Amino acid sequence: MANLLPTAPYRGTRDFLPAEMSVRHQVFTTLYQVIEGFGYQRYDGPLLESAEIYEAKSGRELAEMQLYTLTDRGDRRLALRPEMTPTVARMIAANASALQFPVRWYSHPNCFRYERPQRGRVREHWQINVDVFGTDSPRAEIEVFHLVHDMMAALGATRDMYRLRVSDRVLLDGVLTHVAGIPAELTGQVSALIDRWEKMPADQLRADAKGIGLDDDAFTRLSETLSRGAQVIDQLPEDVLAASKLAEVLDLAGDDLFEVDLRIVRGLAYYTGTVFEVFDADPENNRALFGGGRYANLAGLFTKTPIPGIGFGMGDVTLFNFLDSHGLLPAPAPALDVSVVAITADQFDAACDIARRLRAAGLRTATPLEHRKLGKEIQRSEKAGARVVIIIGAKELADGQAVVRDLRASQQQNMPLDDLVTAVTDLLGGTTGH
Repeated sequence: MANLLPTAPYRGTRDFLPAEMSVRHQVFTTLYQVIEGFGYQRYDGPLLESAEIYEAKSGRELAEMQLYTLTDRGDRRLALRPEMTPTVARMIAANASALQFPVRWYSHPNCFRYERPQRGRVREHWQINVDVFGTDSPRAEIEVFHLVHDMMAALGATRDMYRLRVSDRVLLDGVLTHVAGIPAELTGQVSALIDRWEKMPADQLRADAKGIGLDDDAFTRLSETLSRGAQVIDQLPEDVLAASKLAEVLDLAGDDLFEVDLRIVRGLAYYTGTVFEVFDADPENNRALFGGGRYANLAGLFTKTPIPGIGFGMGDVTLFNFLDSHGLLPAPAPALDVSVVAITADQFDAACDIARRLRAAGLRTATPLEHRKLGKEIQRSEKAGARVVIIIGAKELADGQAVVRDLRASQQQNMPLDDLVTAVTDLLGGTTGH
């Protein structure tokens, strides 16, 4: 006898049973509604892309260590998409002549990265991506920050549960050079060090700083500078401020929407200006939930026409960890609204006809596929979440009636078959668990 195959999914991927899918559907539907309320349109793209676009635009760590790659029969190197941004950049470039900019698009793809599975990191995840293409206006940042807050609020999160932390790579370079006194040739390496600032102990950071040429005094000066947040911006020269979108955002909207934190860098290579991350404020889960930033010309791999923009990606793993830890996950929706039970096989066709009429009215309705005792069928219907059971027997059918049992109220009554749809809809209050 052949060995049985394992039932566990591939490491770092997940199975979603119906109850989990119900919760996910509710959460994502809520987010879709908020995003579309801002005028964003949904798109999608292929799961497979040329590996080259990630190697060129997504940063060294992702391209060299996290890509799932394959070579097809035409000897082309492909990758399972690890993120959506290069794909949407390609799509925008391919259709730029037909688009009316600025373009507001969003998507919800599944993405693949060869990660070491742990809390908050898996190898297949789903990510909501939101982007505005074709504008340099700092009002795009302001809109995105409002959208982030509205999405979190729609899920039940209050402002004290999370922090929107914002920086700017232009400002950071200026602060490193003009305030912290970092030599210009070291700003790239120091930025990479700052990207690890909250993930490593201070002794290790100090040692890494020495490795790139910063002595103890320079490291101390850097630490003090980063701890001052927005205060250091006032020390920057006018040419640096003029080149920064975040400086414009602060002039237009102040910092009520976010907090300035120069420790936010983000490692993806295509970000050129504003960068931001949303953090869980719970000290037990003090980690980034999602983030994004501005790119001067993400589509530059595909077109010579500059197409600036700003966007973010919200991954499902960290988001659901956040919702779970704050008690914000919705309950699974019931599978059924109504069950129509035939007492004997002779009434089965009539039960199916009633079920069809109820489904046409928008009620989730099932009929038993196998004959069981009535009490067992009622128990099964209740476990499936049905609020109402309609019982069809020979006598009821001959009288043109059915028994309607309200499972929550533990009451039942006979009703004419012609009145069933209206009566059951009224009994359910016109709402279902969809």
